[in-house]
Amino acid sequence: MKVLGISGSPNLNGNTAFAVRHALEVLEKEGAKCTFLSLAGLEIHPCTGCWACQKERRCRYDDDMTGILAALRACDGLILGSPVYFGMVSGTLKNMMDRTVPLRPAYDQDLELSGKVGAGIACAGFRNGGQETTLQNLHTFLLQQNMRVVSDGRGYSHAGGTIMGSAKDDSLGLRTVENLARNMFHMLKHGAFVKS
Repeated sequence: MKVLGISGSPNLNGNTAFAVRHALEVLEKEGAKCTFLSLAGLEIHPCTGCWACQKERRCRYDDDMTGILAALRACDGLILGSPVYFGMVSGTLKNMMDRTVPLRPAYDQDLELSGKVGAGIACAGFRNGGQETTLQNLHTFLLQQNMRVVSDGRGYSHAGGTIMGSAKDDSLGLRTVENLARNMFHMLKHGAFVKS
């Protein structure tokens, strides 16, 4: 099984990247093949709603989204991580999410990410710093791609991984990330959530 972890932070080695990598390390120990992708420094033009992707099956903008779309198509599981920006995902990640319209073909065809497993990680400066609303943003995206969404499951059963402050120093937050990764692996392997 292949899992793609995307850090939607504009900071290459910040808390979000640390948390996503931590989840991937747990998944690799379980046996998944993992790929990490940071959106920091990538060129992702905002979607303009021109719908060329629906007519021509490709986006009119030739930028780093081409490789991202290929990585999304190739994965079985997807972990999206975002810093909290005003209670929502980062603009960097939102641009990427908006540009996935080519994965949603005509209404009479299956969505390309349909049935894959998705999960979210949100990082903020405070314990109640907008992580839950940011995870709702991430889950809305995953559900609109018709993906199966997992939470951090047993022990906490929050909406996903939630980090406060410095990711490497947040032992409680890292436990939610670890639980999320294990729950995702179980769903990928057995088609069901981890039971408590």
